[in-house]
This record gives sequence, C-alpha cells and structure tokens, in this order.
Amino acid sequence: MAIYGREDVNRYLDCGPRSRDDVREWLGRIKKVTALTPRGEALRLAAVLKGADALIGDFSVWRTSRDHLQGEIGFVVHPDHQGRGYGLEAATVMLRLGFERLGFHRIAAQCDVRNAPSAALMERLGMRREAHLLQNMLVKGEWVDSLVYAMLASEWPPTAAAVHQ
Repeated sequence: MAIYGREDVNRYLDCGPRSRDDVREWLGRIKKVTALTPRGEALRLAAVLKGADALIGDFSVWRTSRDHLQGEIGFVVHPDHQGRGYGLEAATVMLRLGFERLGFHRIAAQCDVRNAPSAALMERLGMRREAHLLQNMLVKGEWVDSLVYAMLASEWPPTAAAVHQ
C-alpha cells in the first residue's frame, strides 16, 4: 500500500503519510467492509491494474442515512494512474451499486476545495456541485473549505455527454 505513504496522496486527507505498519493496522480495521447489502453499511474496494500488481486506488460507498436513503462515495486515486479513466470507471461502479443495489435516493461526495482533480472527477461522473462549505473541516491544523457534490437516483445513469465533459 505504498499509495498511502505518499505525501501527494495524503495532501487533502485528514491524515499524513502512513508507514507500512500503520497501513497494515488500518487495513485490519477496514477489511471487514466487504459487503454491500440492504443491511450492510459500506463497501470499500481496492482497484488493481489488470495484469499487474499495481494499486490504482481505493473506492468506497457507504450509507449516511437509512431513513432518507442517503449514501456517499469516496475515492483515492494513485497519482501515477490519474488521467487514464480508472477513477471514473471505479467511481461509476460505486454509484451504480448505491443506486441500483442499495436503492439510495441521493449519493453525495465531498472534497477539499483545493483538490481540483477530485472535483473534476465528481463533475465527470455527472454529479452536481451543491455546496461550497467555508472552513468546515480542520485538516492537519488548518481550517479548510469543502465542496459537496451529489446525484439523485432520478439522474442516474448520467447521460454520456455529462460523463465525458
């Protein structure tokens, strides 16, 4: 999991680069997040480059409200694999699972306002920018703004034109 040892990967996350032992401990905690069922709360998947042993990224979908059928997606894409469509492909799978398998009414995603690649990916997914939250998160001792994107079930699947902007 060299991806999480990189400063550029962790720049906009609420943690710093992790050692191999830190990543091993973290993986031990999240390895149980493997079933997306009507009763399950989350699914987290690693994307591996076909034909290689290279981690492309980490993608997840989770429930934020059972009563209101709300979910959220998250992703980390390895910088060496950005710009090749892998993030779009994997994040689309997470949206599909949320809408088609779990029956979410709304799926949101958010990122640090300085993280232009994440915002661009959410827009390519066809998600709508709903909010720019001012200084809503304390990340590494600094108050930062967040962008919130979302999509409704009625907007799924997005048109091909929206996805390829």
